[in-house]
Amino acid sequence: MAESRKGATKLANIPPDILQQLNTGQLATANLMEGLAIDFQQLVQHCFAELPATALARYDPTTGVVKRMQTMGQILNQQLGFGAFNRVATHQADTVRGWAAFMLADQADLSIVERLKLVQPLADDAHFGVREWAWLALRPQLAADLATSLSELQTWVGHSSENIRRFAIESLRPRGVWCSHINQLKQNPSLALELLTPVRSDASRYVQLSVANWLNDASKAQPSWVEQLTTQWLAESPSAETRWIVNHATRSLRKAKG
Repeated sequence: MAESRKGATKLANIPPDILQQLNTGQLATANLMEGLAIDFQQLVQHCFAELPATALARYDPTTGVVKRMQTMGQILNQQLGFGAFNRVATHQADTVRGWAAFMLADQADLSIVERLKLVQPLADDAHFGVREWAWLALRPQLAADLATSLSELQTWVGHSSENIRRFAIESLRPRGVWCSHINQLKQNPSLALELLTPVRSDASRYVQLSVANWLNDASKAQPSWVEQLTTQWLAESPSAETRWIVNHATRSLRKAKG
């Protein structure tokens, strides 16, 4: 498991043998730095030898990692066809499984319901990186049909897996990380109350952090709304979990007040 091995925190400190195993999909990344170090061209050619030499002509290794992940997902979808989705989504290499999420995003003829059903195993993947790529890949489409996404994800926040619950919150953060903002939720965060309320006292710190970050995002544009909601939550659910969420969610508000 990636979590049982400590990876280097600097690119230059990754041992050559480790980098070789990462570039050939034989070793799971242990941290973000290792994921950023992977040569995607070498990895895709090793794992999918049937790709024609011209397939990678559009790939630009100088772009940001999200764009590079997206491009690889598109290349795999367009060259291998969406019938290869399960093969990619169950590959031993975590970065390759991440590409599967972007294959799913590239497939045009799928509804939000179908996309969420197919992404769920990736959202619940044992590897932290795959779980991040899962929501990052689908976020633009979820945001584009916000009403449907909010409705469908209501069942996710009641799921037994903390990873699934976390996906439901993280994927629709008003600001998010490495992604475009969702202006509807920045201006009207109450649209997401049916997602947030069920996890306001979630037992998982992984979920708690996502909920707190969601509200911290919202506080940048709607501070009064966040203040009122967190006050209400503390009154109705004065648990240690809720208190932790509220304390972390209001950090920007406290900073603004000096």
